[in-house]
Amino acid sequence: MSKIRESARGEHCTVRLPCCNSNTETTVLAHINGIRFKHGTGKKVNDLLGAYCCSSCHDVLDGRVKHNFERDYLKLAHYEGVMETIMKLSEKGII
Repeated sequence: MSKIRESARGEHCTVRLPCCNSNTETTVLAHINGIRFKHGTGKKVNDLLGAYCCSSCHDVLDGRVKHNFERDYLKLAHYEGVMETIMKLSEKGII
């Protein structure tokens, strides 16, 4: 596991959708999806394109639960979470 993925352990969710459970015990690195980021079957994007994300927000982003959020809203929340996560990684000296 990379240092970036490991750094998510115990962190607060940076995506913070209205369904956020704020449970730091469930936080993982949620990668952005998309072909433009070289995402594909069995292949994750670079860890720099991930956000610290609680299990509730991650379930919504990955489509594992039903929701009424608009796609653009989810994309923006995820992208903002990535930016906040990058700032935290920089503060920790990981990047």
